[in-house]
Amino acid sequence: MYRSHTCGELRLANAGQTVTLAGWVQRVRKMGSLNFIDLRDRYGITQLVADENESKEINELVASLGREYVIQATGVVTERQSKNNKIDTGEIEIKLTELKVLNKAVTPPFTIEENTDGGEDIRAQYRYLDLRRAPLKRALELRHRMAHEVRNYLSNVGFMEIETPYLIKSTPEGARDFVVPSRMNPGEFYALPQSPQTFKQLLMVAGYDRYFQIVRCFRDEDLRADRQPEFTQIDCEMSFVEREDVLNTFEGLAKALFKNVLGKEFTEAFPRISYKDAMEYYGSDKPDIRFGMKMNTITDMVKGHNFAVLDDAEYVGAIVVPGCAGYTRKQLDELTEWVKRPQVGAKGLIYIKYNAEGIKSSIDKFYSADDLKAICSAIGAAEGDLVLVLSGEKKKMQGALGTLRLEMGNRLGLRDNSVFAPLWVCDFPLLEWDDETQRFYAMHHPFTAPKPEDMEKFYSNKKEDLEQVNANAYDFVLNGTEVGGGSIRIHDSKVQERMFEVLGFSKEDADYRFGFIINAFKYGAPPHGGIAFGFDRFCSLFGGQETIRDYIAFPKNNTGRDVMLDAPSRIDMAQMDELFIKSTAPEQK
Repeated sequence: MYRSHTCGELRLANAGQTVTLAGWVQRVRKMGSLNFIDLRDRYGITQLVADENESKEINELVASLGREYVIQATGVVTERQSKNNKIDTGEIEIKLTELKVLNKAVTPPFTIEENTDGGEDIRAQYRYLDLRRAPLKRALELRHRMAHEVRNYLSNVGFMEIETPYLIKSTPEGARDFVVPSRMNPGEFYALPQSPQTFKQLLMVAGYDRYFQIVRCFRDEDLRADRQPEFTQIDCEMSFVEREDVLNTFEGLAKALFKNVLGKEFTEAFPRISYKDAMEYYGSDKPDIRFGMKMNTITDMVKGHNFAVLDDAEYVGAIVVPGCAGYTRKQLDELTEWVKRPQVGAKGLIYIKYNAEGIKSSIDKFYSADDLKAICSAIGAAEGDLVLVLSGEKKKMQGALGTLRLEMGNRLGLRDNSVFAPLWVCDFPLLEWDDETQRFYAMHHPFTAPKPEDMEKFYSNKKEDLEQVNANAYDFVLNGTEVGGGSIRIHDSKVQERMFEVLGFSKEDADYRFGFIINAFKYGAPPHGGIAFGFDRFCSLFGGQETIRDYIAFPKNNTGRDVMLDAPSRIDMAQMDELFIKSTAPEQK
């Protein structure tokens, strides 16, 4: 056998045992007549020691070892004289009696250490080496534990794991599809699924009333830290349920993950907030509630002072930043420039500094001290606080003020990644109007049911009525990140046909794209609803990180490339001819 134990297994209780380990050489150190090897595998690091006075052959072999050599080591477990409390095996070492090189290695392009000297690009190119590092090992171990707990919880409450196809029909509504040419059907294409949405609904029609799948999904969209072209969902659906049933079931899943993976127990129900309130108080449909600093609408309060910036504004909003009245002019000028960035979109920033000695503001030319104090009092600002104000078009400035709120939370250290604040956001608009195309789009997807009380407006042909229809939808939000989203689905074929009509689909187009599910609903579809969690995002949040890449074994970069495989890549003409496709891309030199 290659090993009797792993490199993270041995303890002082094993002293005196003869053991065999196998792994990678992390480093070799010489101290006097003793040579030390740190041997690493997936489970940890164990120190090996060879005495030059005892075995010339072993020490000659030790001297020839390089970093990342694969070796087999046999020896006796002994107590370390100089203990290392930073590793689990730090009380013991292995006194070598045999040493064998299983495979040599060239020197790696970066150090395989907790903190490496390799940049992101080089580590992505040699991802298989980066995966040997402890931070990535911990990330993938966390992902494994979470997947295991998901399967345990859902199986224990009656869910059945069922796989759905990866080669499906393209339905270009929303993000772009990845398409796959069919050799056996010339000129026709499959699409890779953006989600198993229609399949899980068909499973409900088929009578499999509790389905789940930890499934790979694909979207051809622009990338960022928490987005990849291929990603993993915890995809779930339930029959004979209302919204409360779905929320209670999956709040239970989240609580089980917090408890069993992180050791954090939530005894109270997660807060719930409407989409409307989320936008009003946080400027975001995925609010971070780890800290306060809620937004305040002060539009009516500031009118009539001959200050056009506020008098003419559709919306004026303010946040109270606690304890920051001492901000200097330089700091406020820097913050003003920050809100003018395109990512924020404000034209300027108004401040009110509420100090014990009085109130100072960038608008005190137009507002008296009493006026400013009244504003502070109305929004809960006290002595020592700083009030920041933005004004302009409502939707845009609510978003800008929400972004400013998050920035101030960052600057004040209020967004602690070890603190978790989950909540549900409910009652989203069902539809959103696009001025450019002059049509409605589904805010979630076209299978989301309207709230029952809005059904009359749903059948109205008036744009203003349709804009007021709320979806029976919900998002699970954690620390300012949307982790999951779902809805009660349409299960009546007539309602589904009406949805396609509202979205501007002709009957022929709706039948061509979605006829299979419309027809399925005619055969007794039960009331049903579900949710899908972004598993990669869930893992990264549990790991206290903003990027999802470390929680995916082989991720893509910001341009969707796998730099390790050099993919995507061109295919040869013979393959293209076989698939009946031609490329219009410029030839590469």
